Amino acid sequence: MRIKDFAVERYFARYEFSAKYLLSSSDCDGYAMNYVLGLASDSERQLWEKLTLGYTETLGSEFLRNAIQQHYQSIQMDEILVASPGEANFILMNVLLSAGDHVVCMAPMYQSLYQVAMDIGCEVTFWNPLANPDSWYYNPDDLKALIRDNTKLIIVNFPHNPTGYSPNIDELNSIVELARSRGIAIFSDEMYRFLNHGSVQALPSVSDLYENSVSLWGTAKTFGLAGLRLGWLTSKNKPLLRKIEAFKDYLSICSSAPSEVLGTIALNHLDSFVKPNNAKIRANISHFEQFHQRNSNLFDFPKPTTGSTAFIKLNIKESALNFAERLVKDTGIMILPSELFDYGSSHVRIGFGRENMPEVLEILDSYLNR
Repeated sequence: MRIKDFAVERYFARYEFSAKYLLSSSDCDGYAMNYVLGLASDSERQLWEKLTLGYTETLGSEFLRNAIQQHYQSIQMDEILVASPGEANFILMNVLLSAGDHVVCMAPMYQSLYQVAMDIGCEVTFWNPLANPDSWYYNPDDLKALIRDNTKLIIVNFPHNPTGYSPNIDELNSIVELARSRGIAIFSDEMYRFLNHGSVQALPSVSDLYENSVSLWGTAKTFGLAGLRLGWLTSKNKPLLRKIEAFKDYLSICSSAPSEVLGTIALNHLDSFVKPNNAKIRANISHFEQFHQRNSNLFDFPKPTTGSTAFIKLNIKESALNFAERLVKDTGIMILPSELFDYGSSHVRIGFGRENMPEVLEILDSYLNR
């Protein structure tokens, strides 16, 4: 299978470890190993101290799946499959979709969520938002109008990267009912689950709401543990999960044993990760609002209601990509332009999960004033 280069990740490969400041990261600062192990109960500490570096179960170790299960309403142990998030997405698309299938996907969107489907030979139609200077909104009625007789899959991501949008529960239920009424599967990327720093309540997993859905979650965004490379799929569609499990034999086969133990500790102590991350995001959004007030002529700021990112519109004469390249060269500040999301040339993604954001904004303020 030939697949198009992953534009966002190729851009990060150029700058993530060379730029001095990252203003577009979607994850929160990574927690130290000592922090994670310091939270461990006696039994969790025993898992770590007695750990051997052999193979783990393809589905995920039982203790890890137990820790995952507690965060769902109805998901059973055999309805959980552990895999790296990118791997899970890649496998799902390959076992579920065929050339000629029609897929509807939100836009802008993380490229892997639609690119694999495209390169399988599917036709992808994008569900675009209603954009205002101070908000983003995805209208379920607009989604309904995109459905065709051969629509096989709807792809959603709430909280949404990059806009920070989430629907209310009634709107989410309307998406589920639309899919159910037409026999369409839903793939729900829930990597930012529980990053609810505003007034919007955390949504239930779509896998708890709809029998023909698959949900993806993991440790990278919610927990600030991207280095574990740990994620999982949940679904009531057990035959589909078994196909994914068999396909995984050709890729990772199983997950990292240390990551499974550390992920278990994180899942069993969720608040110790989510509360600090949400507090940091709230504080940084406040800093960015003040920055926006000083520079409101240069960009619009649709404030995110969930997640760790925002998608802002630049009111400047050059393209977002040109501005981003000039900015990183002149200041060492990396931002992510909308060209990398296949969404025009006027927006950039901002990330609120890093402790040094006030310092970065001060440098950016000075640069813009010059």
